[in-house]
Amino acid sequence: MSEQALRLGTRRSKLAMAQSGQVADAVSRVTGRPVELVEITTYGDVSRENLAQIGGTGVFVTALREALVRGEVDFAVHSLKDLPTTQPEELALAAVPVREDVRDVLVARDGLTFEQLPDGARVGTGSPRRMAQLNAYARSHGMSIETVAIRGNVDTRIGFVHAGELDAVVLAAAGLNRIGRIDEVTDFLPVDTVLPAPGQGALAIECAADNADLVAALAELDDPYTRAAVTAERSLLAALEAGCSAPVGAYADLLADGQIVKEMRLRGVVGTTDGSTLVQLSTTGPVPETHDQAMSLGRELAAEMLAKGAAGLMGERAL
Repeated sequence: MSEQALRLGTRRSKLAMAQSGQVADAVSRVTGRPVELVEITTYGDVSRENLAQIGGTGVFVTALREALVRGEVDFAVHSLKDLPTTQPEELALAAVPVREDVRDVLVARDGLTFEQLPDGARVGTGSPRRMAQLNAYARSHGMSIETVAIRGNVDTRIGFVHAGELDAVVLAAAGLNRIGRIDEVTDFLPVDTVLPAPGQGALAIECAADNADLVAALAELDDPYTRAAVTAERSLLAALEAGCSAPVGAYADLLADGQIVKEMRLRGVVGTTDGSTLVQLSTTGPVPETHDQAMSLGRELAAEMLAKGAAGLMGERAL
């Protein structure tokens, strides 16, 4: 008698199905049990409203979490950057697997890079974080671009470029990698130019906190370095969110001396969407060995950013 299949709750989008399929294979390997995908429609999938207006991060996550709590699925896969920064007690963040490429990328007409965009180029993104940094970069390099707020899946967004409505769109490298469309990228934006969203490129595997066997099995897929990095990034976001509503970029990476990892560097940015004011700081410390150490790295940098005027920028919720 074969063991009962584990039910994996997933959003229906092409990207969600792709990343859930990859996790399903990995979970099957570590548990020896078959995994079936259970498609769940979330409010973020059906609403055409601007993400910032319908509640930002949680809109893609709530329905999956409700299905977990009700026992309709055994575990769920989220894009980590979609998760609200507070973790519900009844759910365990059982694994954060090795992270994909964290960078944002440009898909532009005629194979253009960001630097090659013509004056007044229309660049589409749904993210105030990207707008703030792209506008600031353009400004500092004597370029003039117009950022245009867009929504929709990858096909829809790249379609705006093919249709000639936009000169370029900015997307996450990780998503394009997972759906096999990375060859459409015309420019990879270095993290020095655009800091990613906290947790970008990482997945979160969640299950009921009281299912100890499943928590333990899923933990085999956890990557401690990725977990420490995204914990620091999300701690920075949570601390800034308390003091501001502006777009936040954050990235923690490991600084190595040869083969030996010595330190973790955390960089954060917050600014106005027109790019006229950015507060960008970084801090470096020992690689966090506990959840609390990773959290405090984020909180310390957030405090410095708020002291440098981050809170003052943030009165406006730019939509």
